[in-house]
Amino acid sequence: MGHDGRRMIPIQPADAAAAAENEAPAPTHDVQHYLRPGTLQLAALPPLSLYVHLPWCIRKCPYCDFNSHEMRTAEMPEQRYLDALMADLEAALPLIWGRTVHSVFIGGGTPSLFSPAAIDRLLGGIRARLRLAADCEITLEANPGTFERDRFRAFRAAGVTRLSVGVQSFNDGFLSALGRVHDRAQALAAVEEAAQAFDTFNLDLMYALPGQTLADLATDLGTALALAPPHLSLYHLTIEPNTVFAKYPPVLPDEDSASDMLDLVTDLTGAAGLYRYEVSAYARDGHRCWHNLNYWQFGDYLGLGAGAHSKLSFAHRVVRQVRFREPRLYMDRALAGNGLAQNTEVSRAELAFEYMLNALRLKDGFALPQFTERTGLPVTAIAQALEQAERRGLIERDLGRVRPSVRGFDFLNDLQAFFLPPGG
Repeated sequence: MGHDGRRMIPIQPADAAAAAENEAPAPTHDVQHYLRPGTLQLAALPPLSLYVHLPWCIRKCPYCDFNSHEMRTAEMPEQRYLDALMADLEAALPLIWGRTVHSVFIGGGTPSLFSPAAIDRLLGGIRARLRLAADCEITLEANPGTFERDRFRAFRAAGVTRLSVGVQSFNDGFLSALGRVHDRAQALAAVEEAAQAFDTFNLDLMYALPGQTLADLATDLGTALALAPPHLSLYHLTIEPNTVFAKYPPVLPDEDSASDMLDLVTDLTGAAGLYRYEVSAYARDGHRCWHNLNYWQFGDYLGLGAGAHSKLSFAHRVVRQVRFREPRLYMDRALAGNGLAQNTEVSRAELAFEYMLNALRLKDGFALPQFTERTGLPVTAIAQALEQAERRGLIERDLGRVRPSVRGFDFLNDLQAFFLPPGG
């Protein structure tokens, strides 16, 4: 599991990407191709974020289905990968020319395996090529297993403004079951160092772990909350295809126990002053993750790195892109001028579902004018589905806003399914 709303970070799953790996790069187009007339009419472009994927880990966790690759040697090709990222960015610049970047998220993998000097070079290269907002949020994912004293401060000095620490648990037994490379003592030291080095940071936890009881979770969550994180991401452990856990499934708490655990999470985080603003995200006032909010509000993002996704809007269309997934192939392709494995236009029929898949994850839902602004579709495109969801008690709405009800939040998949395109 990655950190900080990672299920929303645009990384290609292994099974969806495999077919593209042996193909030629996707065709690229001159920017005029994207600006030609089309079926949509976007009145304005949404905010733009940048996602950078650094794909290496010390060891692949048995539950992880994201594009991470175990290090086979003591060295990573840091400089060559950074060169590939900059080549990839330069190839993409015409598609985002003149737009301001409001957030940067450096995800993985384990980005904190890269040296602070490498992160400094990466951010320097980005700043030289893009216009970053004055208050640009720059997040780096870090694992306690890569922690050493003053390393986090060095990342801060390199320009990172926000750290996301992948703790997952403070219990050595559960950490071992999850295949993590750190222990409780390292997790505590890493979070304490993050709190000293950064004004805001995220702490990542998982629940419904193999053999975990409600009392175990209360202890884990109590330890986390005692550290006063301004942002907390809490994920239910799920068994994903193409993982070690899928091949050798552990025994997980049953559905009723997991539901009780979520109730406990909601109670304890609320008492600690953390507001659940998204399905898996809890934050104090002023500490919500802007980058992930942009995903959930159907903003734009340029994804660089092995397996990264992009979603880019133009006046008359929305385009999705996928980079090559395997790191060495990605480096070869990007340095040759085209790291794209896939480059497709989102169909008009799919846009409503894509928007709702994201926006309904938010506790406060979405403003109806934003739906039209981000999709180019009239509100009438979702009117029937909204009526059906309201009759089922899954949403609440007024003239200007739609939000999931308590029931809708608990049965989010059922709610989102109302907006599937015909035949979807």
